[in-house]
Amino acid sequence: MSTVALTGLALLAIAVLLLLVLWMRVHAFVALMLTSLLTALLGGIPADRIADVLREGMGSTLGYIAVVIGLGAMIGEMLQQSGGTARIAQSLLKRFGEHRAPWALALTGFLVAIPVFFDVALILLLPLVYSLAHRTGRSLLYYALPLAAGIAVAHSFIPPTPGPVAVAGLLGADLGWVILFGVITGLPATIVGGIWFGRWMAGRLHVPVPLHLFAEPAAPEQPMPSFGQAVGVILLPLGLILVGTAASAFLPQEHVLRPWLRLLGHPFTALVLGTLWTFYVLGLRLGYPMRTVQQCATKALEPTGLILLVTGAGGVLSRVLVETGVGQAMAEALAATRLPVIVLAFGIALAVRIAQGSATVSMVTAAGLIAPLLQAGTYAQPMLALVTLAIAAGATACSHVNDSGFWLISRYLDLSEADTLRVWTVLETILGLSGLAAALLLSLWV
Repeated sequence: MSTVALTGLALLAIAVLLLLVLWMRVHAFVALMLTSLLTALLGGIPADRIADVLREGMGSTLGYIAVVIGLGAMIGEMLQQSGGTARIAQSLLKRFGEHRAPWALALTGFLVAIPVFFDVALILLLPLVYSLAHRTGRSLLYYALPLAAGIAVAHSFIPPTPGPVAVAGLLGADLGWVILFGVITGLPATIVGGIWFGRWMAGRLHVPVPLHLFAEPAAPEQPMPSFGQAVGVILLPLGLILVGTAASAFLPQEHVLRPWLRLLGHPFTALVLGTLWTFYVLGLRLGYPMRTVQQCATKALEPTGLILLVTGAGGVLSRVLVETGVGQAMAEALAATRLPVIVLAFGIALAVRIAQGSATVSMVTAAGLIAPLLQAGTYAQPMLALVTLAIAAGATACSHVNDSGFWLISRYLDLSEADTLRVWTVLETILGLSGLAAALLLSLWV
């Protein structure tokens, strides 16, 4: 097929996917699989080869991603159930003081949402926001937006949350670089969107505490972990992964420690050790019986099934696009336009995000489309990490009425649809554009 035909095939795949999801209301997993099958047929893959291509795409994707997401979910569930999330928030608020509470809440959201899902982290921490706003009389937005910004950025930018893990897996990006650049790009985005925009918006829209939702946080029945213990279970696996990345980047091939540090820093090893440490520190050491710890670990895996299926289907579409030659065609088209791959990745993720709403589906779809292009070129690991973050930024921006997060914010802040568009949609767009700007700046040095 010609380059024009292959590029048209890629555009057709996007159109079919959006048609299935938006108009026919087909589930994202089924829509991705149907789109992959149709693309394989139209792309000229032999009929007796198509099933193998679909299987290879699913298997190669989930073989890595399922382990990382599953173990990360266990750490997050233990952090939530043990009270570690509340301990982090309380300690940071005490350390920063009430006059710097927005900074403490932004940092709390940023830390907690690394292993904890967005909606869970928000619902867990909003009672603290209600309490602060009720006591000070300030607009609820003054405290809620920094918290929500920190949660949103960590949820999209920093592994082991599902979105960045899925994109990194599909693009072949090293998680250590993604974590490092995710922090570098995510913290400024949180400050710009959560602190500065939050303060500005709170001065223009006074939102009272929704009294029907307000209740002082109840005292925990079990002893809570210390701040160091709670933060430690988050930082341990991240630190090990960064050690492995540093070993690969800076130690010579023949250095005796290099293979051992790479093993220690592999996401599988780092997260297994981190999970075991979490079970001990936040479970057994606090007096929870092993049976309770096991139940907590099992519960953590319940919401990951759907995410894994959608992610695997994104891997299938990516594999089909490689087999049909679309990746090479897109690489040639990109070279002709001279458009930076970071901008292209952001644009694809943003378009899908606006069309269908889900950040995770947007990230997986964009990664599936951009992965063949990257495989056709020669990109270093730091650049692959920045492309991962550009996709995350595009999938964060422009949250509106087709996004479940939009309605979560509307309900728990008691905002009208119009005010939610003014507040949440603008905040998410600021976060996405700030992340893109930071990624573009970093790309000048990698």
